Amino acid sequence: MSSQTSTAAVPPPPSRTLMQRAPDALVWGGVIIMLIVAFGPVEMRRLPMLFTNSENMRQFGQELIKPDFGLWKLYVSQMWLTVQIALWGTVLAVVLAIPFGLACARNVSPAWLQQPMRLFMNLLRSVPDLVIGMLFIVAVGLGPFAGVMALALNTGGVLAKLFSEAVESIDRGPVEGVRATGATPLQEVVWGVIPQVAPLWSSYALYRFESNSRSATVLGLIGAGGIGQTLFESLNSFAYAQVSAIAIVIVVAVTLIDLLSQTIRARLL
Repeated sequence: MSSQTSTAAVPPPPSRTLMQRAPDALVWGGVIIMLIVAFGPVEMRRLPMLFTNSENMRQFGQELIKPDFGLWKLYVSQMWLTVQIALWGTVLAVVLAIPFGLACARNVSPAWLQQPMRLFMNLLRSVPDLVIGMLFIVAVGLGPFAGVMALALNTGGVLAKLFSEAVESIDRGPVEGVRATGATPLQEVVWGVIPQVAPLWSSYALYRFESNSRSATVLGLIGAGGIGQTLFESLNSFAYAQVSAIAIVIVVAVTLIDLLSQTIRARLL
């Protein structure tokens, strides 16, 4: 009797009406249609060539599995320069993102300031690092500084968006408590907003730093210094053994940065 009673007490699983399922069906249906439409433009028909041309890939791979570490000191020094570019680019991006992120937050800044700042941040995020890097190379010449500024602007736009979203999700209680003491709007931000979002902001900044360590490598291809420039020179000279060694150095460095970033983020959150 008790088992029958407990079975009868279990509510039936929730069911969704056709109207409730329609938005999901439209979204997934749209994704499927976009995949079908994009099949031709992205040349997915070439997928079988990965297997028919495997001999070419095998020959290329045989050269890559014999890394040449004869210039390992150069590779390590250039990788360290790349990390320094990423570090300075990230720090400058945080300096930009803090005021810009607050200006983009709907619950902190007025509407007349939000929209222009959001459009400006969209512009910074939309322009690729390579394009910004080329602009700075034209302005200041080849070298790491162009890479630092390219990362600072692009990452500043990304972090400003993330920072503003963090501010918009805060608890209003501490802010209202600070306001009740007669604090100014700036003091409300400093004592009511910043303490709540600081750990999350730090986590975002660390994540972008490890991402910038990879982006700084790519910027080296246009002459912005670092290991990317050495990699590009090795590719142009068909020195694939050196390319393999450089790739290993990059993988090891990025892995170490990722582990360090994870450890710091775990302590912050």
